[in-house]
Formats: sequence, C-alpha cells, structure tokens
Amino acid sequence: MKESGTSSERALTLYRNGSVYSTADPLASAMLVDGDTVAWVGTEHAAESIAGAGMTIVDLDGALVTPGFVDSHVHLSDTGLALQSLDLSGVRSARELLEAMSAAPTAEGILRGHSWDESLWDDPALPTAQELRRAAGGREAFLTRVDVHSALVTGGLAEAAGATRLEGWSDGPAVSQAALVSIREAARPSHPEELRSLHRVALDHAASRGYVALVEQAAPHIGGIDDLRLLLGGEHGDEARPQVMAYWGQLISSAAEGKALLAELGVPVLGLAGDLNIDGSLGSRTAFLTEEYDDAAGHRGVAYLDAEQVARHLAACSELGIQGGFHVIGDGGLEIALEGLRRASERVGASAIRAAGHRLEHAEMASATAIAALAGYAVTVSAQPLFDTAWGAPGHLYERRLGQRRIGMNPLASFASAGVPVCFGSDSPVCALDPWASVAACLRHSTPSERISARAAFIGHTRAGWRAVHHPHPLMGQLVPGAPASFAVWEVDELMVQVADERVQAWSTDPRARTPLLPALDTENRPRCLSTVHRGVELFRAEGFAA
Repeated sequence: MKESGTSSERALTLYRNGSVYSTADPLASAMLVDGDTVAWVGTEHAAESIAGAGMTIVDLDGALVTPGFVDSHVHLSDTGLALQSLDLSGVRSARELLEAMSAAPTAEGILRGHSWDESLWDDPALPTAQELRRAAGGREAFLTRVDVHSALVTGGLAEAAGATRLEGWSDGPAVSQAALVSIREAARPSHPEELRSLHRVALDHAASRGYVALVEQAAPHIGGIDDLRLLLGGEHGDEARPQVMAYWGQLISSAAEGKALLAELGVPVLGLAGDLNIDGSLGSRTAFLTEEYDDAAGHRGVAYLDAEQVARHLAACSELGIQGGFHVIGDGGLEIALEGLRRASERVGASAIRAAGHRLEHAEMASATAIAALAGYAVTVSAQPLFDTAWGAPGHLYERRLGQRRIGMNPLASFASAGVPVCFGSDSPVCALDPWASVAACLRHSTPSERISARAAFIGHTRAGWRAVHHPHPLMGQLVPGAPASFAVWEVDELMVQVADERVQAWSTDPRARTPLLPALDTENRPRCLSTVHRGVELFRAEGFAA
C-alpha cells in the first residue's frame, strides 16, 4: 500500500480543550494542523486567541492527542485471516478445541482457526488426527498455533500440499518446519481480490487501534511475492489507511544477487530482513538453543541457517547500503547471528556494518555479552513486549520450556541501557494489535529489572519505529511544529507519569517536571481510540467523535 497522501486543499484544523503529548510543550492542551503538518502546539488560552473563521475547530472534550503508533513487526494478510477465522485463544484443552471446531458455522472451503496454545492447558496433549477429522465435519482444517510456527491440520490438506514427505511431518495432525510452509502455501488465498480484502480488514482494524504505520515482514515462505506486490504496489488507490512499509526475508550471498533480487521484486522494500529465519519459536520447540529444552531432553531446536550464510547476507546488504536482518529467538540462534556479524565485519568493515543499520526480529534470549556485541554493531532489535505478558510469568511457557533461563528474557531495559536501538511491534496475528497493552507490558515485565518506563515504551512504539526504518523526516513520530500531522486521539480515564520501578513515585502534578503525561494503564478502562490521522488524512473516526 502506498503512503497515505496529503489533502489536496490545505485546511486549518484546531484541536483544543484536551491534552497534547508534545516535547515542544509538555503542558500543551491544543494543536493546530495545517494540511498535513503540525503548525503549532500550546495552551488553551493561546488557542482561544488563534481560533478563527475558516478553520475547523475540534473540541477534544478532555481527550488526549498522541503521535500515532507504529507496529514494527506485523503480517497483514495473516492478521486479516485471523480476524475472519475461528478464534481458539480461549480454549483450554484438546476437548474444548474440538468442540469449538464442531460448533463453527458451516461454510465451504477450509476450516481455519488460530491462536491455540497448549502451554496454557492443564493437559497439553493435542487432539489425534482422527479426532481432528471428525470435528472438522468433512471439511479440511488448518489451525495455526499462537506462534504460527506449527499448526494442526487434517490429513487431506497435508496430502494435497505434499507435506507428508517433508521435514516437520510425523503422521499429523501437528506440523512444523517445511511441512508447515507447504501447507500454508496450499491453503492460502491467492486471488488478488481475496488478498486485497485481507489487507483492508487488517489495515482498518489497525487504524481503529491508533496505528498510523505498520512494518510488514514479508518472505517467500510466509505470503509470497504476489501478496507483497498487492500490498505495496498501489492497488489500494487513495484509500485512507495506515502506511505500510515492508522488509523482504530472502537470503542472498552477494551484492550482485541482492541487486537483481531487489529489481525482480518490483516494489520498494526497506531491506532484505525481517522473518528470514535463523531459527523458529520456543512454543513449537524450533527456537535454536545452546542447551537442550527443559521439557524435551536431547532437543535443542532447529537452526535453519549457519554463520557463513548469515555473514554473506549481511556483507552483501552492507555493500548495497540496505538493511539486512533475521528472525532469531533462541540463544543458539543469536550466537549464529553474532558470528555472522563478526565475519561480515571482517569482509566489508565494521563501519559499513554499522552504517547499514541491520536489525534482528525478537532476540528473546540475549546475554549481557550478546547485548554488548549488538550495540557495537549498531544492530536494531525489533522486540515484542506482549510476548512476556503471554509467556513470561512463572509457570508459563518460557519456564516450562527453559526453566530458570526464562529470567531476563526479552531484556528491554538491558537493551536500552547498553545503547541497542529498540523498536516495538506485536507480531500480529501472534499478539493483538493493542499498543497500550504493549506499553503496559513494558511496565510490568515479569523480570522487574527489565522493566522500562511508560515514556520509554511509548517512544519505542512511536518515534523509534520510524527511526528503525531510517525514515528521512527527523520529526516523524513527534507532535511539534513542522512535524507530519500523524496522530491519534484517545479517550482516557486519567493521565500521569509512570515509571517502571515501583519504589519510585509514579506520578507528578508539578508543572516544573516538564514531562508529557500518558494515560494511566492500571485504571478500569484502557484508552479508547477516537480518531487516527496520518499526514493530515483521517484514517479512522469513532462514532460520535467531533460530530
């Protein structure tokens, strides 16, 4: 999808009688937008003096205006599919999963479900192939695990996809690795209008959650080139939807190969990075570890790439001056990535590696030594705070898979203190497009020493997302004069300064603190999006707002 355009006629809009999150004026209660640009922020008293005929006046009625959110890691087609599929996130046993399948509305085509997570079940035993077939009621079924690195599938679909002869198949119904990739490809909608519909559903949903931009993690094994071209090629016309930027996760071994690949894609991508997998996921036990899983003796996961492949890829991307990067979760996978960085640095020079601004997705298991190395290579980490909320607490998935190694995973504070650039995303549909829940996850990390403040978390979800993709406008993600008018309006219970350390005062009413206020995230109501605007174009408006 192309970037949302600007208004054909410049118009002045004054937002007043609320709160504006702005570093230009931490006490701002009003904002003037001139077309696609923030023209002014200031107090209500000043707004009274500049309000005039010929401008649109929006009474915020106490609402909060913030920079719009950026999700640094999404899969839009899969998000659209998930929003239209059977939601299995609430099932707590194989029996409940089968009952949900049996109760699903009868329709033609594949019975799709998503987000089952056996790590939350009292008995993690999965249904048998026969049970799955009966519950599907004569249809083929494809039910993705919450991490999307494994799935439950009926035998007919697996046969049709040729999955029964591939790695990751073991008589079903659970599949992973190459078998999963083949089934995903066979089951995936392929008609252009079907794909456009999935994009629209996902983008409209994101706009209603306050997102102005999303970073698609495209790859041959995920959605394929046709999906990427439809997403970025302008087929959505002038529809007012969030801006989409994308990485393409395909391995190269030379700059010439990379140049040819970029030309073949036919659409602009941010780099050859994203979900180019060094390893898999912890939930599916395909994340590559230095030591075996606590609940799978003798098993250390899967390494899809080796250090030499990583080195050639990063060296080639550095020569081209583009971002390269990988999906890496396990500590063994991160060791491969770091060895690849070291070898690439020897070939093209450390300055070229740092200048390219490579990135890693997830990096959930990072030691202090690994973090220092990432900082030295200026590698950005795209992290998902909601992973810790879902799986980090004692007794949850991380502890079951890793035991005491769960402590300090997703090391947000350690990344920040070491100077590793960090941006945040949801990995939707793995986690929900819920930016304030993600900010709250940073405040409430299961390892107290890895908590960060609401302000740091908010920056990671906004300004840092633009910086991570090397956006050329220096003010993107801020509400200051001269910045693009990309923001969201929120109905909130109360505003406060929130820190990660419970021993420190978590709020302030002293105006001398000069700290912009954010919504309190421990109140009864989560902030509700009233409007989303990107570059002056309204993407979403809640019913009744500014009527």
